[in-house]
Amino acid sequence: MLSDLPDIPDDFIGRDTELAHLTDALNHHRLTTLTGTGGVGKSRLALHLAHTVRTHREVIWAELWPLRDGQLLASAVADAAGFADHSAGTPLDALCAWLADRDALLVLDSCEHLLDDCRHLVADLLMTCPSLTVLATSRARLEVPGEHLVTVRPLPVATHAQELLRSRAAAAGAPLTDPADLVTAARVCAWLEGVPLALELVAGQLGQRTIGEVVRTLRSRLDLGTEATKDTGAVSGPGRHRSLRTAIGWSHELCEPAERLLWARLSVFRGTVDRDTVRAVCGGGPLHPRALDAALSGLVAKSVLSRGPEDGYRMLDTVREYGRMWLDQVGEGDALAERHAAHFLHLARAAHRDWTGPRQAARYREIGRVHADLCAALDHLLATRPRAALDMSGLLAFFWSCCGHLREATHYVEAALRADAEPGAARARAQWALGVTCALRGEYAAADALATSARTHAAARQDAEGMLTAAYLSGLVHLLRGRPLTARWLVEGALNLVEGTEGVEGTGGRPDPAARGRAMCRLVRVFALTSEGRLDHSRREAEALYDDCVARGEWWTRSYAAYQLALIAVFEDRTEDAAAHARCMLEGKRLIGDSFGLALGLDLLASALAAQGSAELAVTAFGAGEAYWSAVGHPQRGTPELRHLRDRLEQTARHALGDDAYDETLLRVMGRNPESVLRDLLDVP
Repeated sequence: MLSDLPDIPDDFIGRDTELAHLTDALNHHRLTTLTGTGGVGKSRLALHLAHTVRTHREVIWAELWPLRDGQLLASAVADAAGFADHSAGTPLDALCAWLADRDALLVLDSCEHLLDDCRHLVADLLMTCPSLTVLATSRARLEVPGEHLVTVRPLPVATHAQELLRSRAAAAGAPLTDPADLVTAARVCAWLEGVPLALELVAGQLGQRTIGEVVRTLRSRLDLGTEATKDTGAVSGPGRHRSLRTAIGWSHELCEPAERLLWARLSVFRGTVDRDTVRAVCGGGPLHPRALDAALSGLVAKSVLSRGPEDGYRMLDTVREYGRMWLDQVGEGDALAERHAAHFLHLARAAHRDWTGPRQAARYREIGRVHADLCAALDHLLATRPRAALDMSGLLAFFWSCCGHLREATHYVEAALRADAEPGAARARAQWALGVTCALRGEYAAADALATSARTHAAARQDAEGMLTAAYLSGLVHLLRGRPLTARWLVEGALNLVEGTEGVEGTGGRPDPAARGRAMCRLVRVFALTSEGRLDHSRREAEALYDDCVARGEWWTRSYAAYQLALIAVFEDRTEDAAAHARCMLEGKRLIGDSFGLALGLDLLASALAAQGSAELAVTAFGAGEAYWSAVGHPQRGTPELRHLRDRLEQTARHALGDDAYDETLLRVMGRNPESVLRDLLDVP
């Protein structure tokens, strides 16, 4: 669902006037753009304002700096807004429809490298979403009609700039208390013209150097000559852009050689990364494990890196740009991009191997955390090794389809299929993955055609896994079209073809390579049997499948098996069992971040609660389900038999509560964060 706002620093210094002006601007202008030089604090100011605004209004924070170009701009904003788009229209049209009735503040952070694309996106959003307000940060204006510009200037050198430098120096373990040091600090603030990032980089050096040493080296680096007066430190040049570049370059020069090399190598990442990933991609040569860890700590101490969520490391755009320049100058740009891509291709392959086992849920979460760098790796591979891009996109697409990145999955698989037309296992898997995205968007004819192609290629190679997953896709399409008999016939035919390799283990105790496809086909068979009304048979199949998944530690299939057990229990009026199974299903889908599955499960839990007589809780679950259905934009809202259950749920709950209470409860629930509603429902005994 909706992405969380990044944390703001504990000591946000100054900017009271700017915040007051911005607050007023948001009340009078639908588009406000914060402009200013790099490092001046545009993003931090916008973030502080966003935290203030969200106490009374929805805030969507979209970071655009990880995007290489504008092809996935609308999808990135949809991700930030919690819209796991399953619709068949264009990404921008779907986003506009999703935000049309939302009273929200959309923050687009770092637009300068995507100005044309941002201009078109913002213009369309403002035209179609009357209650939406946009706040953008950019080094240049967007040039959208009605745009209100606010120039973010450096901190006043006589007050807040000095306060910031003193605060960061104290945090570095070098408090500036001596009167002479304070005078020197004031001179440094004047030289750097109050640019916050420049001041933080200077403060980062004070843990190892005195303020006097800093002044001598910085003065030489700035080449101030007689431009700075002895008394005031006033500067007739060098200009804010030069001040920041100089501060970054000076900080780079004062780093240890290993820190400079790591700085350059870290510029290859687009997102927040953990220590193990840094070691895997940036290690080697002089950066042996101990030296790399020391360099990593040094860059954090010098304010070149900041600590992100879950003990990750993050580099600001301006600092990353400098590192990238040095990476190219030392001749490692291409090599590091290839190492980066190889690392994330390995991760995709490992996640695919782990899908049927106990690490499945952890892999889903990991793939979500490193999404920006997976996209970066695919961008590189599409340009350099299309066959590897085809392999990687096919491996990732099913994970992404489940977890809200359906548009990105489609984009990269289609691009890889265009870039590499050679037949083989990678192409067949990519076609299958594209078919899954088509099915989830309601494009059933295209999905079925892709399933047929994947099945033909798999049969030619005698690939049991490929035949089973292709049958699963065809079966899914027929289920969604209300054809359970055909769906069951297809998957049972595929299962019979690979008969003799049943079980989790393959020949000789090795993992069964067809376990994934077998579980998917068995799941389709359970769905079909339930739709046919063969409840005893379906229950036995679902229980056996559920137990097998528990034994493997697998969650995706287990959750859907629990869903079917809940559905069967509803049909058999075993309402307590139905609610228990539905909650089990929801726990699993929450664990892996499957919004589509959560929408299904909440509808079913609502039906079970209504049948139990818990009308208010039923409406609560139904309202949360409505939010999740809206967030995935699915055209059908699950398989056809659910329509009857939803209709019966509404009739039962309205009869129990009365129309006014029903509508009031639903309205109240729809105004809450659906994730918090889900947590409350799962905590109910």
